[in-house]
Amino acid sequence: MPIYCTYIIIAALLLVLELVYFRIADRFNIVDRPNERSSHNTVVIRGGGIIFLLAAWIWSAFFGCHYWWFLAGLTIVCGISLWDDIHSLPDSVRLIAQFAAMFMMFADFGILHWDSWWIIIPALILCVGIINAYNFMDGINGITGGYSIAVLVPLMILNLSLHFIETSYLIVACIACVIFCFFNFRPKGKAKCFAGDVGSIGMAYIVLLPLGKLILQTGDITYIILLAVYGVDAVLTICHRIMLHENLGQAHRKHAFQILANELRIPHEIVSAAYMMMQFIISIGLIYIGRSHWIYAGCTLIVLCTAYIIFMKRYYHLHEDYLKGYLNKKTE
Repeated sequence: MPIYCTYIIIAALLLVLELVYFRIADRFNIVDRPNERSSHNTVVIRGGGIIFLLAAWIWSAFFGCHYWWFLAGLTIVCGISLWDDIHSLPDSVRLIAQFAAMFMMFADFGILHWDSWWIIIPALILCVGIINAYNFMDGINGITGGYSIAVLVPLMILNLSLHFIETSYLIVACIACVIFCFFNFRPKGKAKCFAGDVGSIGMAYIVLLPLGKLILQTGDITYIILLAVYGVDAVLTICHRIMLHENLGQAHRKHAFQILANELRIPHEIVSAAYMMMQFIISIGLIYIGRSHWIYAGCTLIVLCTAYIIFMKRYYHLHEDYLKGYLNKKTE
């Protein structure tokens, strides 16, 4: 059978399974209701991102399971996240599952050695941080699916010459993102489903496998810039909230993309596409910049951080006005 026929069959299976999940979610009331953090005002099916877990299973069925520990870790972290989407779980339970899942991925990397514990522990913390940052950034229609495509496509380009992972893995992940985007990358109020924690955390874990293998094979940590746009927005927003003495565990909508979509009323699909294009352009620049990766990475982070700070200085007052109005309505 030609390989493209295999991918067509996989796409059809994923589409059918996603539609089946919609029926199940509707039957058991697995929905996302608007709250203070939300950028939507209607009830939408939650957990549509389960398609990413299903894609990993189907890829293993069609192409062979090359990463048993990875698949087990993905199943665990997605299972806990789906349960959290249905019934909230303590942060400690989610973190334990995430650290356990990353430990399993590291087993597939072959880096679990006692004499390397001083590298493994910080790496575990960094990777769990990336997983949660990916989850924090899932706040408007299209951003998780679109941004993930902008990460996976450069990885495919790099894989053509470096061969750090099976190309089929990246293609199937992209197929899952495209199908999910069909239901989610829509104007505000028109999304059929949201990714949920199972989707955003699952996709982050899926992306970390090829990214980790790329960094380990090349020894070039600057490839982390493939996640630069999410990273800067997530990290600087956390720093901002710490400066405001806020509880980091509470819901909020202070990310730059949320202010763009909510306070500035820019359509969700435009904001998501902008984040997607920024990351794609940055990644392509890194691929073709030659040997000056460190200079490029440093300049990229400086530009992104500066842009974030300027944006917040100019527009954050709009969010403060929203909060005042929100609190006044609650006290009425």
